[in-house]
Amino acid sequence: MAQHQSAAVKRRKPNPAERRRDLCDAAIELLAAEGAKGLSHLKVDRKAAVPDGTTSFYFRTRSALLRAVAERLAELDLERLQSIADDAGRHSGNPTPSLLSQVVIQAATEPQLSWTKARYELTMQAARDPAMAAILQRATDAFTKLHREILVQLMPHGAELESAVVEDLSNVTLTFINGLLMRAAHGDRVVDSPEQLDAILAAIAAGILKSHHKGRLTRPGGG
Repeated sequence: MAQHQSAAVKRRKPNPAERRRDLCDAAIELLAAEGAKGLSHLKVDRKAAVPDGTTSFYFRTRSALLRAVAERLAELDLERLQSIADDAGRHSGNPTPSLLSQVVIQAATEPQLSWTKARYELTMQAARDPAMAAILQRATDAFTKLHREILVQLMPHGAELESAVVEDLSNVTLTFINGLLMRAAHGDRVVDSPEQLDAILAAIAAGILKSHHKGRLTRPGGG
């Protein structure tokens, strides 16, 4: 009897790391559905189906909760990028469609669309929270690196482009992708497949390279 009770206690006792992850996942869903103003410790408790007070036990303040959610989103983003990169590594040559477009279309499709919505909510919060901004920047840097590498692959003779031109092409196409995801977050999906996105990005880059400044449009003095 004592052994049975001891086993039951062990089953009821959560793993702290898993509990934190589950609470953050519940908070991500709330951010996506209700925005930052709709996020509270109690709502996370209810969403995660845990006793009232659980979220406040693990995250004492709202700022601590938001930063933990930012950490969780960064973790999910980096896992997703690594998974796609590993999958491509098992195949020879450049993947078609590109890794970049696969990532973007997934981010515009559930269940990852909820991550995208939550990330935009946190981005606004991060403008006033340097610690949160630093957390989100890790995933942004990883995505930007992937973006630049694949943008070069999509362009004829891309490897021959000057680094300054690649940087400007990246700035322009990243702005387009950001707008694309923002529209998806508002329920307006305008690109349906990675192949379609590849074609759009290649067309944007080709058009810019034909301009007078040959891609140097976003740099100081380039106007």
